[in-house]
Amino acid sequence: MGDVFKALADPTRRAILDELQERNGQTLFELCSRLIGRHGLGSTRQAVSQHLDVLEAAGLVRTRREGRYKFHDLDTAPLRIITERWHIDP
Repeated sequence: MGDVFKALADPTRRAILDELQERNGQTLFELCSRLIGRHGLGSTRQAVSQHLDVLEAAGLVRTRREGRYKFHDLDTAPLRIITERWHIDP
């Protein structure tokens, strides 16, 4: 698992996670369109792909291939691990 905190530090990566939380299973093209339309982010497909690579390395995004398409899904397990690590019982 990569550095979750580094992955979350970037606002574009957080926007990608927001989009995947709203609708899992998006392609790169769909994510690029939503980032432009909903967040005003004009990142290139290559830049968004690199952000997805960082998120995948951190364990926050899983990918799956179906034919010619690659779909991206949110994985919140690393976030749960972090919250459980610092959970304090009252």
